Amino acid sequence: MRFNLVLPDLDLDDQPLTISLWLVEVGSEVAAGDRLVELTADGVTIDLPSPASGVLVETLAIEEEEVQIGQILAVIDGEEI
Repeated sequence: MRFNLVLPDLDLDDQPLTISLWLVEVGSEVAAGDRLVELTADGVTIDLPSPASGVLVETLAIEEEEVQIGQILAVIDGEEI
């Protein structure tokens, strides 16, 4: 089953969010809750966890790219939490 890592509303007063670092490479196994990506917003760093255990099969945003709430950032092929 495929699961999407979707950027949630982080309640940052509409500050732009930027992908600063992917912590896991495509093809790597992840566990539900593992940190996948670091985002920055006005000097604040936020980590997003994996929504499922499985394999990270695709990233849909690159480092230094500005991302929007609701945007799909990655796809995991695996099992639900």
